[in-house]
Amino acid sequence: MFAIVLGAAAGGGFPQWNSHAPACRRARSGDRMARPRTQASIAVSLDGRSWLLLNASPDLRQQIEANPCLHPRDGLRSSPIVGVALTGGDVDAIAGLLTLRERQPFTVYGTRRVHDVLDANPIFEVLARDLVVRRPVVLDEPVVVAEAAGRRLTLEFFSVPGKVPLYLEQAGSVPPIVEGETVGIAVADGRHRLFFIPGCAAMTEALCRRLSGADLVFFDGTLWTDDEMIRAGLGAKTGARMGHMSIDGPAGTIAAFRSLDIGRKILIHINNSNPVLLDDSPERALAEAAGWDVAHDGMEVTL
Repeated sequence: MFAIVLGAAAGGGFPQWNSHAPACRRARSGDRMARPRTQASIAVSLDGRSWLLLNASPDLRQQIEANPCLHPRDGLRSSPIVGVALTGGDVDAIAGLLTLRERQPFTVYGTRRVHDVLDANPIFEVLARDLVVRRPVVLDEPVVVAEAAGRRLTLEFFSVPGKVPLYLEQAGSVPPIVEGETVGIAVADGRHRLFFIPGCAAMTEALCRRLSGADLVFFDGTLWTDDEMIRAGLGAKTGARMGHMSIDGPAGTIAAFRSLDIGRKILIHINNSNPVLLDDSPERALAEAAGWDVAHDGMEVTL
């Protein structure tokens, strides 16, 4: 099984278009210790020819052009992209679907909740329904999405603590951590298991059991500390309020994963405020010392 990180950053990317913060200035200047990143998505494949995207970020066109394995290969129009699996209805997970509107067949996999979001917005009708299959999935039931050389690639969607997309929040409400709005995806080929969880508000015993023994986990790396954006003067919300665990701290990702038996752990969906993006930061050194890699665009993994 092959996996490519198409984008490693959280919504807005790195550098964010309107950010003049020090880290974003470093990224714009060409600083090799502050590599730019597009918004979070990965691609997976059994054979290196047909690819399934996990989330369709707003930067999808740029990501396709940056990865030759996703380029057209046959006839006047074609694509090796055979499907897109969505972990939620947030803008940074679904906006890239609009890039795939040029009458190209593929399948969109997502929970009924996510398909309801797509169905309710007529702009997504640019995905011609006579070519683009919208396939609702049931949580905790594996779905075969590809076959090659006698092997099957399966997806299994499962609930993780999270929240509704920002644009669906009701004014004045404080969104609870709810099950079913945010999902993770397990990808398996009969030999190996890969997990993609770009958003998760808390670690649970059930999630620990599910992840134990995985070959590879891409996990929510949005913020280093819960109050990071408040202290930086970038916003009034904590990470928990936004539906994300923090990497550091007693209830953070590093602590939660310390006892889990996982082959490789990679942080993804990293906000531009998070110092772990910087190769020379103390936070990067701490993450690596704890056994974590930090995703970057173009990172390739073979299982």
